[in-house]
Amino acid sequence: MTQYLVKEGVKNLIHPDEKLVTTHCCYCGMQCGMHIRVHKKTGKIMGVEPRYDWPVTRGKMCPKGVTAYQTIEHKDRILRPLIKKNGKFVEASWEEALDVIEKNFKRIQAEHGKDALAVFGGVSMTNEKCYLVGKYARVALGTRFIDYNGRFCMSSAAGGFLKTLGIDRGSTLPWTELEHTDCFFMAGTNTAECHPTSIQWFWRAKDKGAKLIVADPRETPTARVADVHLDLKPGTDSALANGIMHLLIKEGYVDEEYVNERCNNYEELKEMVEKFTPEYTANITGVAPEKIVKAAHIYGRSPRSVVMFARGAEQQSKGVDNVSLYTSMALLRGQIGKFASGVATFTGQGNGQGGREHGQKSDLLPGYRKITDPEAVKYISSIWGIKPEDMPGPGVSAYEMFDEIHKGTIRAMHVICSNPAVSAPNLEYIWSGLKKLDFLVVNDFFLSETAEFADVVLPATSWAEDEGTTTNLEGRVIHIRKVREPLGEAKPDWMILSKIAERMGKGEYFQYNSPREIFDELRLATKGGKADYYGITYERIDKEDGVFWPCPAEDHPGTPTMFKEKFATPDGKANLAVVDWKPAGEEPTEEYPHYLTTGRVVFHYLSGNQTRRIDFLKEQCPLPYAEMHPELASQYNLNNGDQVKLITKRSAMVLEVRLTKAIRKDTVFVPYHWGKELAVNQLTNPALDPTSRMPEFKVCAVKIEKI
Repeated sequence: MTQYLVKEGVKNLIHPDEKLVTTHCCYCGMQCGMHIRVHKKTGKIMGVEPRYDWPVTRGKMCPKGVTAYQTIEHKDRILRPLIKKNGKFVEASWEEALDVIEKNFKRIQAEHGKDALAVFGGVSMTNEKCYLVGKYARVALGTRFIDYNGRFCMSSAAGGFLKTLGIDRGSTLPWTELEHTDCFFMAGTNTAECHPTSIQWFWRAKDKGAKLIVADPRETPTARVADVHLDLKPGTDSALANGIMHLLIKEGYVDEEYVNERCNNYEELKEMVEKFTPEYTANITGVAPEKIVKAAHIYGRSPRSVVMFARGAEQQSKGVDNVSLYTSMALLRGQIGKFASGVATFTGQGNGQGGREHGQKSDLLPGYRKITDPEAVKYISSIWGIKPEDMPGPGVSAYEMFDEIHKGTIRAMHVICSNPAVSAPNLEYIWSGLKKLDFLVVNDFFLSETAEFADVVLPATSWAEDEGTTTNLEGRVIHIRKVREPLGEAKPDWMILSKIAERMGKGEYFQYNSPREIFDELRLATKGGKADYYGITYERIDKEDGVFWPCPAEDHPGTPTMFKEKFATPDGKANLAVVDWKPAGEEPTEEYPHYLTTGRVVFHYLSGNQTRRIDFLKEQCPLPYAEMHPELASQYNLNNGDQVKLITKRSAMVLEVRLTKAIRKDTVFVPYHWGKELAVNQLTNPALDPTSRMPEFKVCAVKIEKI
């Protein structure tokens, strides 16, 4: 007998020998709802069906999500531990691999101290695993050196939200309200390609008359449908935001009552932005003054508006300033804490929100507690069963851990669900650091570019081979269900970390039988913190289609809309950002006369370790390219399809030219999903934001040579 899923008039044929397992996509922060089709007898993955009743994406899926199931049983999966012998990997038993890890970790710490080991985590893992990575570093290894790949993704958004609003949650409103918004101001985000399933909300709103303003150096598919496209120079977001606020104040669009009652620094802000006239702002940003004026009028007159941004604004050496200023635009309009209004960042990684809340950052403990706060250390130590004096202090950021490798401070590293050999900036420096390590362990389910440097590679499970929770871009905690048993001898990361902890003499602190046990400990560890998950349970998540944090008690409804009454600052008021524009860490010069910026394409995800293995996705976009305006290309006698060498102060690479008028004439764009000689992050600038320690991926100076 045939089964059908009937939602919104769509019928999906399900074979009677198959069952559906309801879960979520493994890729971006949309965490699209899906059903994985599984053969009942063999357990083989047969395909995927959209979940039409998932409130955030309503049956929509992108090319990556539709093919995500193909990674689960892919021929490239690592099925047994690998140990490097004489420069080549050979398969080994788990006992042998753990013996090698134990021997080297203990030897290195005995010779060089506990901080000679470092942990580099990732946020494509569940909350349970992310939580355990932090505990593993600080309890099992006793090291202060832990950070994670969210430092390359979400850290500037976190820093900006903390400065202005007092708490870091990626969206102050639920996305199901977006269709009722009157104006969207999007900065540095090509959501049509990077978060395609979100576009439906903006189309629904536009059908009701909503306006769209997009700030981006490129006329992306998102910018193409905008009412105003602010084609700013890379690295000038803070000037643009100040220019918009100048006009909001001058034209009387400020919600004076809201600002006076709920915000600090208004008089200082007015004084700061006084000079940011449309002409002054245009001189810095390259955006025509009339466009700036038009955008300010549309935004200022809209009853309900949302300011949104992503990596384009955040991956800069002043990313926190950019986020703080864009957030201040929303505060001036009195939009935060209200229906269909507020501020949001497009979370890049699947668990970019939850993965940064529970202890993977160098300075944070679970629940967004500061590791420099003695009371926070005391509380978490009591949960973990250790003495407060045994809690390591703060470490350094992800990129700065490689500085410590080059200094000889860090001698060994454990990389978990991350690929810094592609995702970090200034890659030749990263590669030489990985080679310099005495010992490197990598957990992954594919042999990534980072894993190729490893001494031991441990086969981790894919997202569909374990249970857990993630937190989507709204702040909604959701349930990832186990679809099938692990392939080969793969093990979930939480189990791998527990086994190594046991070998390091700390097994008593890692006695878990399931992810649910870890989640219960996580709930307790976050209790009373800014990111409070205490009232969230698996049962509630399933019943309510996710629960928004903060949720301090099981009878608490969760918090879909943040800051209705007060902000999470000591005085309950938001802090308007009073920040002047500063140039990027590296501006064009006579020798390097153009801007280089980087970004995503719709067919690939982050370092490409997964998507580059899917035939359909690889066929659609097999290689990176250098996108440039025809007028820029003509200066070098370049035509579409020619080979060009891009050179920065750090390195050089050769790419194919792709001509388009949909980009500034002074800017070259390269997507970043490839490794080795095709990795654009060979070229990017490691200049760090002083607060977030985010590298400046989005702006550097480049020169062009025709091949």
